[in-house]
Amino acid sequence: MQQAKTTAQRNIRRGNTWIWFSAAALSLCACTIIGILVLITANGLSHFWPANIAAIEYTDVNDESVLVFGKQASTSTIPLSQYLEAGGSPNEGLRQNALVERWLIKTGNRRLQPPDFRWIFTHRINATSYPAELVSVERVRFGEAIGSLMMLEQRDDSGRYIQVQGGDVADALTGALLRVERIRSEIGAQEKNVIRPLSRELESLRLQRRAVSQRLTDDYEDELAIIAAQEAIVQARFEQEEKKSLAFRQRLQRDQLTLQTASGEQLIVPLAELVSITAPNSMSLLHKVTTFLNNLRRFLLDDPRDANSAGGVFPAIFGTVLMVLLMSVFVTPLGVITAIYLSEYATPGPLLSIIRISVSNLAGVPSIVYGVFGLGFFVYALGGNIDQLFFPEQLPAPTFGTPGIFWASLTLALLTVPVVIVSTEEGLARVPRSLKNGSLALGATRAETLFRITLPMASPAILTGIILAVARAAGEVAPLMLVGVVKFAPTLPVDNLFPYLHLERQFMHLGFHIYDVGFQSSNVEAAAPLAFATALLLTLLVVGLNLLAIIYRSRLESRYSKIAD
Repeated sequence: MQQAKTTAQRNIRRGNTWIWFSAAALSLCACTIIGILVLITANGLSHFWPANIAAIEYTDVNDESVLVFGKQASTSTIPLSQYLEAGGSPNEGLRQNALVERWLIKTGNRRLQPPDFRWIFTHRINATSYPAELVSVERVRFGEAIGSLMMLEQRDDSGRYIQVQGGDVADALTGALLRVERIRSEIGAQEKNVIRPLSRELESLRLQRRAVSQRLTDDYEDELAIIAAQEAIVQARFEQEEKKSLAFRQRLQRDQLTLQTASGEQLIVPLAELVSITAPNSMSLLHKVTTFLNNLRRFLLDDPRDANSAGGVFPAIFGTVLMVLLMSVFVTPLGVITAIYLSEYATPGPLLSIIRISVSNLAGVPSIVYGVFGLGFFVYALGGNIDQLFFPEQLPAPTFGTPGIFWASLTLALLTVPVVIVSTEEGLARVPRSLKNGSLALGATRAETLFRITLPMASPAILTGIILAVARAAGEVAPLMLVGVVKFAPTLPVDNLFPYLHLERQFMHLGFHIYDVGFQSSNVEAAAPLAFATALLLTLLVVGLNLLAIIYRSRLESRYSKIAD
């Protein structure tokens, strides 16, 4: 006993016990992180897998038989007391203190039979089957529709009415969907390449007319007449293209699909609102994998739909990446130049110590404070003055005096600049003094020594700071809500219209998209899988950006380590 006590005291003095405590804490953190990643991955990827559709016959609380078509979303158990409070009967043979199992079934058909999710208690289920004829239809609005194919109604270009019923509906639907997709592509191309540039040209002419009216020069009437003539020409072209677009959209409205629901009602789905249709019960494993990859592709490349509760996240991906790149362009020179001055040129003393302490303390300021500062200084003060100087014809409508991606990038650059400064200073301090003195002794100037010796050897530390800045900026949401991020941005900050990069535009962000889908959606059950999928994508995006920087940093370290030796 005495020997064991002596051994324990010796281990405590040597620190062996704390090593084991540290290892246990590290293992616990690692397990927690892995568990969270597994949870996000499992729930996120399940959003794209074509789950089977069940036909469930059960007895409701009124002892009536009910048939529903749907997909099992989750399983849970509730105490017997909660079940009785929800309308359950105590005469169902359930044991006291028993847990009652229930399934959350996604039944779809939100407009016809709301809500599109319902709980079914398993002990009330009479029969469950998976008929091959059941299909799942993804719509532009109102979520998913579930039922069996009943009828397809079409009108060809000559106006002839075609009606397909029974087993021929699936074959006819394939060709109809291809035609709808082709018309949608034509509409999108016309909108992007013709209508949008004409609309932008009309807006530019309107601003020119207003600017001429404000200047009131001697020949302003002649200038107004020239602008009015140009506006008439562009307006005529715009109206002509709008008629073409309307004709395309009318062609989309001619066809419609009729589904039969579990209750026997008919659900009419216009093909113009149909995004995809699948019959998961009759799919092979290879077909399901192909559908899974196609769903994943559409998630990455499509725009959000139905109040962000469906569709893709491409605008959010684009906005996140562009904002991070702009932030890196702003924060890197600012942080590196500041660190160089503090490390190489500033005179040591109390003032320098205060500056370093202040820089370190800035890293702990809440991010929302930076958002308030960005809104007050960048948006209202700086942006408002820019509008007064360069865009007076557009006032009172702001151009830069409103939140946008430029101000969001600058705000996050200020938020992350302390990280870059501290990391760069540490890298500069690790450069051997002998190398600097040797360079100066060989006749190099102080600037040549800095750019040829010091900075290249400190580049791994600079990249480390940029990695940390990117990781923090990509996950920030609070300041962005004040300086530029929105729920849905109809246009991207980059397009084919001059000046191509529109820094004044608002943008979408993956972090805010997760917040909006997960906490602001009116249909939480439908939006939850999309929130997990977006969280998984944001995690992979941050990890990917960090891996690229880490790989490049490792190459730089191996390149300059020999010089230091």
